[in-house]
Amino acid sequence: MMTSSSTIIEEIEAIRDTGHASLAFYYYDFRDDQKRDLRGLLASVLFQLCGQSNSYHDTLAAFYSTHCVGRPSDDELARCLKDLLKLPGQAPVYLIIDALDECQNTPALSFPREKVLTFLEDLIKSKLPNLRICVTSCLQADIKHVLKWLTFRSISVHDERGQLEDIKNYITSTVNSHRNMQKWKPEHKQLVIDVLTRRADGM
Repeated sequence: MMTSSSTIIEEIEAIRDTGHASLAFYYYDFRDDQKRDLRGLLASVLFQLCGQSNSYHDTLAAFYSTHCVGRPSDDELARCLKDLLKLPGQAPVYLIIDALDECQNTPALSFPREKVLTFLEDLIKSKLPNLRICVTSCLQADIKHVLKWLTFRSISVHDERGQLEDIKNYITSTVNSHRNMQKWKPEHKQLVIDVLTRRADGM
């Protein structure tokens, strides 16, 4: 089952390949220590953009030479990205952040999601004319508060008929092809399909 972000990325990749856009995307994953904080996002986005424009490459080369000794802070990485996004004469930059809710927000991890949301809020409020942002996430309270700045173009897939149909089709296929379920009575299979589809809540 293709996710909405995968579809968006494929569409923008086609535009990027014509030279009319730059693209950077990042998937949050709470199971991966390298993919659940602000630093991972910033480093990945800068790395992806580096090869998409000579101007981006020059900006990042200068940044690297300044920080070749020691490790740049998250704030320095964020400033570098903003400087890059302000460069004149560049194609629009599409930044796609998927599954933001998987960036955890716990004291044990120094509240990484709070830092990501602070960065995103600053980026959104900067109103950089060359930047296009797309974020996919379950709308938890802290995320919803920040993303309200993008609500004029927000899309909820929870109640979309196509999304619900995709979920139901996926569950039906899995239930019918699962080795342990093949001998179940049809009514039992249907009960599992109905319950899982309802509890999926559009996700």
